[in-house]
Parts: sequence; C-alpha cells; structure tokens
Amino acid sequence: MGPHHPSTHGVFRMDVKLDGETVVDLKPVFGYLHRNHEKLAEDMSYLASMPFTDRLDYFNSMTNNWAYALAAEQLVEIEVPERAEYLRVIMAELTRLVNHVSLVGFFVNDLGALGTPLLYAFREREKILDLFEQASGARMMCNYFRFGGLRCDVPEGWLDRAREVTDRFPKFLDEYEQLLCENEIILSRTQGIGKLSRELAISAGITGPMLRASGVAYDLRKVDKYGIYDRFKFRVPYGEEGDCYDRFMVRMLEMRESIQILKQALADIPEGDIMGKAPRVFKPKPAEVYGRIEGPKGELGFYLIADGTPKPYRYRVRPPSLINLTVLRDMCLGQKIADAVVILGSIDIVLGEVDR
Repeated sequence: MGPHHPSTHGVFRMDVKLDGETVVDLKPVFGYLHRNHEKLAEDMSYLASMPFTDRLDYFNSMTNNWAYALAAEQLVEIEVPERAEYLRVIMAELTRLVNHVSLVGFFVNDLGALGTPLLYAFREREKILDLFEQASGARMMCNYFRFGGLRCDVPEGWLDRAREVTDRFPKFLDEYEQLLCENEIILSRTQGIGKLSRELAISAGITGPMLRASGVAYDLRKVDKYGIYDRFKFRVPYGEEGDCYDRFMVRMLEMRESIQILKQALADIPEGDIMGKAPRVFKPKPAEVYGRIEGPKGELGFYLIADGTPKPYRYRVRPPSLINLTVLRDMCLGQKIADAVVILGSIDIVLGEVDR
C-alpha cells in the first residue's frame, strides 16, 4: 500500500502479506521524504537550525522549537524570563490542541467518515493558527522560540483572543464527543482493534498518547517538570486496553487537560521581558546534552554535542513519530487489511518527522 495512498498520512508505504483479507506480515517502508535535517544542522550555527525544526512535525512547529531550545539552553547558562516561560507553555498547549483535534479528524476520516468530522476539526484548528500568525507572523512554520526566550512578545490584545479561543473550545469538544465517542460504527471499528500491550509499549520505547493508551501514566510534563509545568494542575489520562479506541479517547481527554493548563497560564501570566541574556555569539564549551519535551505525539528530544565552535559537532533528533511507528507490524498481525489503515491512523505520524 502506498507510497501515494490517501490513508498513509504522507509518502509512506506498507508491504503487506495477506491471507485473504487477514494481515499475516507487514513491513513499514519510509525514506521517501528524507531531507538530511541532522547533517545540515551540523554545518550551520546553532540558531540557524531553529527554523528547520519547524519542518520536522509540521503540525507542531512551536513544540519542535521548544525541544531544541531546551537542549541548547543546557549548553550555556541562560535564565528564561517568567513571561517567556508562560508564553512557551501557552504555545505548547495550543499546539497540542491543534495536533490532537487534527489527528481525531484524520482518524475518523480513515474510518470512512468523509468530510464532516475533519472539517469541524480544521475549523477549530484555524482559530489557533490565527493566534500563531498574530504572534509569530506565520501560521505553521513559526520559528518563534529563541535560546533564552522568544523572538518577540505577543501583540496587544493577543492574550484576550487566546482566552476567548480557550473558553470556547470545551463547547466544541462536547459536540465532538457527542458526535463521535459513542458512535456505533466507531466503536465497532476501533474497540479491540490494534491492541498494544503495556509490556511491548514500554520495551519498544513508545511514548506519548500511544503509551498512555496502553495503561502507562507517563508524561514528561509531570516527570521532568520542564519549563514551569510544576505550577499547573492537570491530570494524565490513560487507557486500559491499548486498542485504537483507547488511543482515540486519550487524545480527546488530553485536549480537556490542555484547556485547564491554558486557563491557568493565561490567568497568571506576568508582564516583563520575553528574552533572557543570551550570549551575542552562541559558542558553547565542549559538552554533550539531551533536551526533551512531552510533544503532542510523544517524547521529542534533541541530542547535541558541542565542540567549542559556533556549530554543533553532532545534532540528533529523537522523533516520536518514527519510534511509535516501529510497533505497527505487531499491532496489525491477525487484523484485517481495512483495520491496518485504522491502526496506522491511530499512531499519529508525520512523515517529515519520521524521515527528518
């Protein structure tokens, strides 16, 4: 199947061996979108790689920026101002809403519900992309984060508009859940399909909503408490069966928690600077660092080796889309070919991140 198939979420191919319509073997094939991201980054300055991170998971530019900034900030002593920390959390949680609502729309589309759920999702996504454009000048490739803070402050009235979007989102979720969560067709097509056991999820290094759907309440916002996440009250939803339905529901529930974080952050954000005192020339001393965040798809990490020059000696990305894709075969064995499409959709991959 693929690489140009409407349900493969990009140029991605599955070599599938069938007995009738039952999957007896499956091999994911990727590399069609390889852009040499990591090697390019080793031949340019640290800051010059920031806009390239936008293009990894191109749905989640803001969180890509943050993971890279966190890694680079470990190489030099930079104190991020309070206002910048709050804005980073706000941008990250708005990004999580964008990712999850889009994933649910695409997932239901893969089930055969063409049109309405996806268009509803994109309608809500559009409101958040408008906020990103007002803050950064770009809807998707935002290039907004900087080592020690942010490129610029949000414009006047932006926080009020963000509060309005946040306050209205729960009503949309209520309608969306009523439309989808107890839908007879969705239940029959997702419950018991593509199960991923807790043990396999852990041993395969699966992270994010996929891991939590398999019953592991592991979230880096709680574990590492990076940024200022320790200041916010929120729960970590997790499933029991590890099937497609649990992966769908975990994302629905996570959007509720993102809204709670956003309400707290938007209520408490202080005035002040948005950029710390970063060195004029970013030329860190020799060191090795790894920075990671709880991205919408799972653990997104950047491993950097500094050798005392303005360019990283080694630049390596830990992409959740690629890692989570490694268990596709295990989840598809014994399932029907039509279910393989649904299982792939429940993983939530972006090929720009898989191939880098």
